[in-house]
Amino acid sequence: MIDLYTAPSPNGFKATIALEELGLPYRLHHVDLDEGQHRQPEFLKLNPHGRIPVIIDHETGITLFESAAILLYLAEKTDRLLPKGRKARWEAIKWLQFHASSMGPILGQRVHFEMFADEKTSTAIDRYRRLTEDAFVVLDRQLANNSWLAGEDYSIADIATFGWTHIAAICGFTLAHHEHLWRWHQQVGERPAVRRGISLPAPATGP
Repeated sequence: MIDLYTAPSPNGFKATIALEELGLPYRLHHVDLDEGQHRQPEFLKLNPHGRIPVIIDHETGITLFESAAILLYLAEKTDRLLPKGRKARWEAIKWLQFHASSMGPILGQRVHFEMFADEKTSTAIDRYRRLTEDAFVVLDRQLANNSWLAGEDYSIADIATFGWTHIAAICGFTLAHHEHLWRWHQQVGERPAVRRGISLPAPATGP
């Protein structure tokens, strides 16, 4: 059994989508970020940086934070969501790292400065709009000749990247003018496990 500590965010969606795709049994623990639960001592024991998601795999005794590490772990645990051939496998890992080091941080900054910053700074907004478009162009070019980011195989690179394009679309950052990226985004979003994964991190409601 895997315990997943998460919240509805781009990084949180990656973990739930992967677990749903793989059909692994897990317990979902909603971390209320607005209430500061990620800063409480109990959570900081799991991730000293105070970020979601976190998994505890009771079968192996492994606790992990950082969404890219979690995706790699789940793929290796199940021998799924990573291509089998060496070249294709590293292609998927390469695009996973592009998401982690470039696309995700850039979009995160754009969301902050454009949507949530107390003082809207045009210089910062313009900068991250431009950098977002640059990242979208890179993805669009990769997808022009590939069904998925790593080639012909759906992988953790697609799951990781979709976590952010999903939020971009919600925020109104249009993808539609990037023909191949938009096709891919819709293609990923139609997967049943993805639809479940983007709904599950919400906290339970009712009595």
